[in-house]
Amino acid sequence: MRQREAPLTHDRLYAWQAALFPTGYSGMVKILVGAYREHAEPMQIVSGSVGREKVHYEAPSSADVPTEMQKFLDWFNAATGHDNLVKAALAHLWFETIHPFEDGNGRIGRVLIDLVLARDSGEVSRLIRTSQRLLDKRRDYYAQLERAQHGELDVTEWVLWFVEQVRVSCEEASSVVDTTLAKAIFWMNHQDKVLTPRQRKVVNLLLDAGPNGFEGGMSTRKYESVGGTSRATASRELIELEDMGLLSKIGAGRSTRYYLNIPGWGPADTAA
Repeated sequence: MRQREAPLTHDRLYAWQAALFPTGYSGMVKILVGAYREHAEPMQIVSGSVGREKVHYEAPSSADVPTEMQKFLDWFNAATGHDNLVKAALAHLWFETIHPFEDGNGRIGRVLIDLVLARDSGEVSRLIRTSQRLLDKRRDYYAQLERAQHGELDVTEWVLWFVEQVRVSCEEASSVVDTTLAKAIFWMNHQDKVLTPRQRKVVNLLLDAGPNGFEGGMSTRKYESVGGTSRATASRELIELEDMGLLSKIGAGRSTRYYLNIPGWGPADTAA
């Protein structure tokens, strides 16, 4: 985020929400864009089929939104003394509790998380996909959010849950970086090797699967299927890849399996 240090303002939030709905419609429903909600009826978060809806939360009235959002922005832009992970958790919860827009609140609330983390970590924050983690865990996320919105002012449980999701996001980001580096180093080490298009396709398939990602390793039968070739050709090309040092072999006969020759990428018993 290039503007991560810029103050968060009403207009900035308006622009984000308007960008989500350039036609002024959410699906087939016309909504107010570029402004806080103004409708008189309560803003309710519901689930379930028509006639059997469950109300999870009722947000402040539209008339109160401008005042509540000003309080939120004053806090967000101030030096709060909170750890930035805690601030991100509180900012998201507070924003979702106000629910200021007719639609797009969830996406903008996740942008606020990214903004707080970007202020703390700079460009590195782009690798930490906390927003995606919340989407992946949406059932737990909604349950934790609902619990925090209905409980007392103590939101410790929400903050602890949120920080745990950031921790997992960091681990996943680290794994992606490690895998990307391993792939780059692998091809650098083997740049002088001449491979057939089919061999390169299979090696890239194994690389894309990541450490232990290609379950059971590469067999002659799998190579035959992936490469669209005969059993004899598959066997010969796998042996060639082993001889060139790109693959390592374990087992024998029908139990023969090939793995990328990258430390830690094969079964535990081949780590040595």
